Amino acid sequence: MKKLIIGGIIMLGVMTGFSSEKNTDTFKTASGKDVVITAIKHATMLIQYDGFEIHVDPVGKKMDPATDYSKFKKADIILVTHEHFDHYDKDAIDVLKKEGTQIFLNKAVKKLYGSGTVLTNSETKVINKEIKIEAVPAYNMTKGRDKFHPKGRDNGYILTIDGLRIYIAGDTEPIPEMKDIKDIDIAFLPVNQPYTMTPEQAAKVAKAIQPKVLFPYHYSDTPVKEVAELLKDIKIDVRIRNYK
Repeated sequence: MKKLIIGGIIMLGVMTGFSSEKNTDTFKTASGKDVVITAIKHATMLIQYDGFEIHVDPVGKKMDPATDYSKFKKADIILVTHEHFDHYDKDAIDVLKKEGTQIFLNKAVKKLYGSGTVLTNSETKVINKEIKIEAVPAYNMTKGRDKFHPKGRDNGYILTIDGLRIYIAGDTEPIPEMKDIKDIDIAFLPVNQPYTMTPEQAAKVAKAIQPKVLFPYHYSDTPVKEVAELLKDIKIDVRIRNYK
C-alpha cells in the first residue's frame, strides 16, 4: 500500500444545508494531492479530488436537513448504493448531473432512474489512471432482517484515489466477504439497527479490516460514540461527523 499522510479538518465554502464545522476532512495521497471528504447527512457525502466531484448517495429534500444541490458544483461521478429513499433521490441526481457525469448504481436503481452504469458485486470500473471504483457486497444476514437488504442486490464501494483506499460499506451487517477487504485507509461503516450494525459489530469489523480512519455513518439515533469507546485501545482514528 502506498504511503499517505492524513491531514486535519478543513472548512469548505459550499452551501449544503448543514453546519460545516467538523464535517469536512482532508487527506493527502501518496503524490501529495488532497482528497477532501465532506459529510452531508446520514449516508450522503461529497468526495473531491483534483477537480473531480464525487457524490455518494446524494439525497436532497427527502431527508432533513434538506440539501440544496443547486448550490454544489456539478458532479463528475455519482455513486448510489441502493434504492431506499435515504440513499436514492432522483431529483438530487438530476440537479447534480451534467453532460459526461458518470452514474454508478445497482440494477434496482437503474430500473428506477432509467440510466447509469450498473455495477454488480465485485465488479470494477477504472475511471482513469488515478481513480478506480469497485462494487462490493452489502446485505443483511440476520434472519428477519435479510428482507431489508437481501444478498446480491445492493452495493458498497471501494474507491482507490491515487493510492488512497476508501471503503464505503453501504447498508450492511458484518458479512463474510469483509474478510477480503484489505489495505483500507478510510472506512465508512453503518451503525443503525435493525438495518445495519450495532456499535459492537462495527467495532469488530473495524478491528478486522484495520482502516487508518473510521467514520461511523448512517447512524440515526444510535449512540455512535460507543464505537470510539470500543476502539479506544486500537490504533484507529475514529471520527464522528454529521452522518445522522
